[in-house]
Amino acid sequence: AVHLEESGGGLVQPGGSLTLSCLASGFTFNRHDMSWVRQAPGKGLEWIAGIDSGAETTYYADFVKGRFTISRDNAKNTLYLQMYSLKIEDTAMYYCVRNILAYAVATPEGLGTQVTVSS
Repeated sequence: AVHLEESGGGLVQPGGSLTLSCLASGFTFNRHDMSWVRQAPGKGLEWIAGIDSGAETTYYADFVKGRFTISRDNAKNTLYLQMYSLKIEDTAMYYCVRNILAYAVATPEGLGTQVTVSS
């Protein structure tokens, strides 16, 4: 069965940094484009960043460009999201999703990891 396990979230002050991880199992990770999406309280899913299956191309939503970096290690079946210069409005539950490369969302298959940016 497909399993996506997000981790690395937490409480951070504005301007701080976090690195999220998504450990994948139950499917051939290196054959799937992957993305990070998030959901803030009371809002819908929002696409953040995507990376192709071979880690050759990345895409970012305008509101995270220059602050977030998506990457993957296919040998470790793991997707990453490095987040810098975090803002209060980045507070959300973050999910990794399969088969999304850019500007779309999909129903998360994992439980997500909570990122809270607060002073």
